[in-house]
Amino acid sequence: MVATTGVNLMTLLEQYGTEDKCREVLEGLRWPTGVQCPRCAHDKVYRDEKRSQYDCADCGYQFSVTSGTVLHDTHLPLRKWFVAAYLMTESRKGISANQLKRMISVSYKTAWYLCHRIRAAMKDAAPVPLTGVIEFDETFLGGKKKGIGKGNTRHLTTVLGALERGGNVRLKVSGRRNKKALHAFVSDVADDTAEAFYTDDFQGYTGIGDANTRHESVDHKAEEWVRGDVHTNSVEGVWSLLKRSIVGSYHQMSAKHLPAYLDEFAFRFNNRHSDTLFRDTLMKLVESDALPYQDLIAS
Repeated sequence: MVATTGVNLMTLLEQYGTEDKCREVLEGLRWPTGVQCPRCAHDKVYRDEKRSQYDCADCGYQFSVTSGTVLHDTHLPLRKWFVAAYLMTESRKGISANQLKRMISVSYKTAWYLCHRIRAAMKDAAPVPLTGVIEFDETFLGGKKKGIGKGNTRHLTTVLGALERGGNVRLKVSGRRNKKALHAFVSDVADDTAEAFYTDDFQGYTGIGDANTRHESVDHKAEEWVRGDVHTNSVEGVWSLLKRSIVGSYHQMSAKHLPAYLDEFAFRFNNRHSDTLFRDTLMKLVESDALPYQDLIAS
């Protein structure tokens, strides 16, 4: 069984240092009530010890614990997957593919693909709507561009953010920063019964409140940052942590893969108080679909 609390690098190496131990853990997470065929769900299967595979007695399908998951067809030892998952979840600002390459002794291409597959597993397929008091804000990501003055954001990528006070964050890459995009984002992430929406004075947020949810804002142009409990300081703290991750760990990232990095960041942030983060990450690995390399690099 996988340890649920107190996992550190030493216990990781001691408890999951062999392929058999790693495979046993993944099998327990994927099939807690016993091995089932992933094709027909039949529970009568035969284990092939030599090949670490199973044969289904009903449909004849041959499979392993990694079949059909994000680990599908991996040639990398499972213990390296475990170390990579641990490092990505425990590094508050993330870890670059270059650093992971050095730490687990693989090529850069392997480390890059490994990181992206783990990020794909971290994506929340069915996020729970945010409730209570929710702060909304936007930020712009991207480097300086020659010939474009300060304050011009045309060359930058807009990211929308929503943070439930004391709870989860939702992040989304947006092509536009206008009323339509902001209202759609609010509708997507917030529960209809939310208590309040707090924003800055940007006009695009006008009208997001309704009979169930009040909308209040602070006027940053007038240097009003806090009024009572109305502020956007918490979500702005998320932007600060995200940008430190980009500068300190990733250094740069393509707009194409930015949503995946945001998924990783949100997963780690939303589970910041969890004692079972490592186990939950392993669970995600066996629950998520395969991500072929060609699909990842496709334009």
